[in-house]
Amino acid sequence: MGSDFENRIRSCRERMQEKGVDYVFLTPDSNMYFVSGYDGEIHERHFFLVISQEQEFFFVPDLYEEQVREHTWIENFHTWSDSEDPREVLEKIIDTADVGKILVSEEMQARFTLDLMKIFPEAEYALAGEVFEELRVRKNGEEVEKIMQSSAIVDKVVEDLREMGAKVVGKTENELAELIEEKMNEKGGEKPSFNTITSAGANGAKPHYEHGEKVIREGEPVVLDFGCYKNHYPSDQTRTLVFSGEPSEKFKEVHGAVREAQQKAFEKVEPGLEAREVDRAARRFIEDAGYGEEFIHRTGHGVGLEVHEAPYIKQNNTRKLEEGMVFSVEPGIYIKGELGVRIEDLVVVTEDGAERLNHMDRNWKC
Repeated sequence: MGSDFENRIRSCRERMQEKGVDYVFLTPDSNMYFVSGYDGEIHERHFFLVISQEQEFFFVPDLYEEQVREHTWIENFHTWSDSEDPREVLEKIIDTADVGKILVSEEMQARFTLDLMKIFPEAEYALAGEVFEELRVRKNGEEVEKIMQSSAIVDKVVEDLREMGAKVVGKTENELAELIEEKMNEKGGEKPSFNTITSAGANGAKPHYEHGEKVIREGEPVVLDFGCYKNHYPSDQTRTLVFSGEPSEKFKEVHGAVREAQQKAFEKVEPGLEAREVDRAARRFIEDAGYGEEFIHRTGHGVGLEVHEAPYIKQNNTRKLEEGMVFSVEPGIYIKGELGVRIEDLVVVTEDGAERLNHMDRNWKC
């Protein structure tokens, strides 16, 4: 294990120097994995990866040292025991003089941040994303390949669901969500990217409703938004399906508008374009179709080690798209008390346009 992670540490230091950052303190999160290869859970004990211009080292409880060493290229470790005060140990091993700026993990517990503020009372504090967002926003070929692999899993699950068709009618949303997660696991998914959404009928008008005891009926649309992790990288897709019977004419109209809006937004993607222009392409089409007030969220979000990260495809984002960026394109229309439709694919920005990473039919029919 090494070269990619070591290169990322070097790039991190370059960004730190540009931003005037003296130290970065990371707790177990995606940024820690990005530079170290260690992928663990947040601990109740003081557990940091510390990066400065001169060195990088793990500061961990002694009972975790061996297992962390097995999963990282980093050789420098400082440990502490339960009989010691970790704050006192940290103060002895780190230079606390003339520290101007410290970045901490977005996921860091407040009590750990407060401890750092006691050790470095004069420092300015900010979030690690100030350095890491720029390092992670463009994916290399290996990262894109991993996202493609996780996306292929969910495509296969959608295919299975379409084949089930009328067999889904009569199941509850909860049962369908459980079935989807079982199928992702069977096909090689390691864990869901987020809480699976299976919102039927009027529940589909709540964009982040998950699932409940509602029974899926014939002719009723179901918003299916789910994904899984594979080799540290997630997928995220949405289809709105009718498993049996004929839906309302209103649904067909709305679905057609969302499908065309998603296509317009996808066709707009190219390097050098401001992110807001992709959002604008989808939003304008939906507005022209008469549903502008029912499109109530951004058009997309970046996907990488996290299922939601930069770049965000929203109305006020002037960030220019670059080759290697991966993000969702997911317009939706939500009519309160009646129905909702969302269609989502992940796309990667290429040299002269974009490529979809999801390939299943975007139609509503099974």
